[in-house]
Amino acid sequence: MSEPKKLFIKTYGCQMNVYDSERMAEALGGKGYVETKVQEEADMILLNTCHIREKAAEKVYSDLGRLRPLKEAKPDLKIGVAGCVAQAEGEEIMRRAPLVDLVVGPQSYHRLPAMEDAVRRGGKALDTDFPEEDKFEKLKGRPKAHRGPTAFLTVQEGCDKFCAFCVVPYTRGAEVSRPADRILREAHELVEAGVREITLLGQNVNAYHGHEGGLAGLIWALAEIDGLERIRFTTSHPNDMDEALVAAIGECGKLMPYLHLPVQSGSDRILKAMNRKHTAAEYLDLIGRIRAARPDLLLSSDFIVGFPGETDQDFEATMDLIRTVNFGQAYSFKYSSRPGTPAAEKAQLPEAVKNERLARLQALLTEQQRAAQNSMVGREVGVLFEKAGRLKGQMIGKSDFLHAVYVQAPIEALGQIRRVRITESAPNSLGGVLID
Repeated sequence: MSEPKKLFIKTYGCQMNVYDSERMAEALGGKGYVETKVQEEADMILLNTCHIREKAAEKVYSDLGRLRPLKEAKPDLKIGVAGCVAQAEGEEIMRRAPLVDLVVGPQSYHRLPAMEDAVRRGGKALDTDFPEEDKFEKLKGRPKAHRGPTAFLTVQEGCDKFCAFCVVPYTRGAEVSRPADRILREAHELVEAGVREITLLGQNVNAYHGHEGGLAGLIWALAEIDGLERIRFTTSHPNDMDEALVAAIGECGKLMPYLHLPVQSGSDRILKAMNRKHTAAEYLDLIGRIRAARPDLLLSSDFIVGFPGETDQDFEATMDLIRTVNFGQAYSFKYSSRPGTPAAEKAQLPEAVKNERLARLQALLTEQQRAAQNSMVGREVGVLFEKAGRLKGQMIGKSDFLHAVYVQAPIEALGQIRRVRITESAPNSLGGVLID
């Protein structure tokens, strides 16, 4: 019996890319590939790319350059580029990086087995179409082997919002929702394999319409699955947060008290320039309704500073919004232009201005995050243990509020949700003791 071929996947960017990488591995598993964590062992290397951040394409080309010596030493090694950079720059990648054998977009990776056949015959393969067939149904089913206690599950892809700074509508396409029955089937399979917590993924996950009750209806249906103890979802758009979902946040016991709801700016003028189609006041009103439904909710958000045309007053409006909401976690970035987006054509702010504003904004967000973590000391929370820590007898898990928690616990706690009293707060994690 021949040795299995080995596959190494490097995943850039968001949780949806993590999910996509898992499915790519499954697709190629049918061609005899097994995953390896050692790049030098691989018979195929896939770079699953992200196009959101600054110089994303250049970072991919840099990584490809570092693979050249390995390709020269192993001429039979096949190298592929997948994901959003592949979608945006497919032919350019083939032209600029001759060592690349295949390029596949995020909507076409179910075709990887056929593409692998082509490159094994000595050809090149490029597929950045938006096919009509359901890639999830075309893919080989998830392996039945035991999995870790948490899993991502894509329910919605694409975006129709066309924010002025974002490439997602161009690289992921229009909003598409998977049918609820297929999601529920996959969720059942995950639970049977040992998963206790599922995070539902989508570029605009709360725009999901594959269930007659929308995302809220899907959440309630998932909550009926025995053995599924926790449900999360990300990333949401404020304009798609309907009252049914607000009610589910308050009433569904399996839905965790953590919500990531990007706002990007606190200035109405900048929000309009970003094409966000909501105001700061509308965002604050929505936060008020959500917190009324779930008072203990930990809120997270995204912020962009230095968007073209942002004045000192606009930036201060963002700082005021942050102070008003009091976020438990947030992600913040300097604006960087993405080719092909409307904002890329506008005059850019000086880097020094962006840097100064980002430093101030991150200092405020860090202060709020630390206060949120410090407030957990003395509280009892549920912790789903995911792995052993570096110290003897230490286990690491995630709390209901998505905080990393370190606890002295027996190895039998792995994969279990246990009650923990929080005893200490570190910069990016909590410490606690088992109470059951």
